[in-house]
Amino acid sequence: MEFRDNKAIYLQIAEYVCEHILLGKWKADEKVPSVREMAVELEVNPNTVMRTYELLQNKNIINNKRGIGFFIADEAITNVQSYRKTQFMDDELPVVFRNVYLLNIGFDELKNRYDTFVKENFNP
Repeated sequence: MEFRDNKAIYLQIAEYVCEHILLGKWKADEKVPSVREMAVELEVNPNTVMRTYELLQNKNIINNKRGIGFFIADEAITNVQSYRKTQFMDDELPVVFRNVYLLNIGFDELKNRYDTFVKENFNP
């Protein structure tokens, strides 16, 4: 995983975990990699991974089963969608809207591009 400079690493790791959940790679009640395993895999400090897991636990996306490890929560998909949607609407969408306005891009053009993107990336 390559980290970007514009966002804290623990938040980027949270996005990575959330994406795995949304794509169905990690399912409800499934064990997630331990803090140490994830730290080694992503080449980060275990404290950074722990901070990520604490954030995701607070958002009810993962649960800590003491002595066993972290597991995907039953309602993880709904909670991930809610968490990510809020982030997108508050942080990313205003930038998109600004560019749409400045570049005079119509909603029909956006819809066509969106439909093509979905077809090429999510409909095998």
